[in-house]
Amino acid sequence: MHDKEIEIQVRIENGEKLKKFLYEKALFVSENQQVDDYYIPAHRNFLDTKPIQEWFRVREERSQFSVNYKKWHYENGVGSYADEYETRIESKESFQKILSSLDYQKIVTVDKTRKKYTFNDYEIALDRVSNLGDFVEIEYKGNSIEEPKKITDEMFAFLKTFDCGKIENTNGGYPMMLLFPNANTFIEV
Repeated sequence: MHDKEIEIQVRIENGEKLKKFLYEKALFVSENQQVDDYYIPAHRNFLDTKPIQEWFRVREERSQFSVNYKKWHYENGVGSYADEYETRIESKESFQKILSSLDYQKIVTVDKTRKKYTFNDYEIALDRVSNLGDFVEIEYKGNSIEEPKKITDEMFAFLKTFDCGKIENTNGGYPMMLLFPNANTFIEV
């Protein structure tokens, strides 16, 4: 596993051709509910920096738990890639007590159903996010991670081959959209 994540997270106008392609050509991996609790430490409020550069998350998926930290790197105001560190935790309740003792505050919960596929070097997820709607996330799983901007451009080009109509890249992700519903967190591609 790389400690660098290259992905795009978008809202598309029309996903029918993409869904048909995934059904016919991609490998279906799973469909699961993911419940993500996002936290901020008292000593450093991640929300003070715009665009958001850091997220700290505890995920529950299939009765298993993990903790994840991401630090985004931006090019021209758009997240290009993130340093990402993730590991499993045995007990969500014990970990939440640790976070509380260290003065971490839960700020938002993202509840989504994710259908995951793989195609070539991409992991493609169709997300249905409670209170937000439907999204597509494409994560690069290949080995050549030296040119993140080139890889993200290739992911957008791949998506455009399906006549998706308007493609809007999320800037800050699902927690940002839930925390600031009236903010414009999309950049049209």
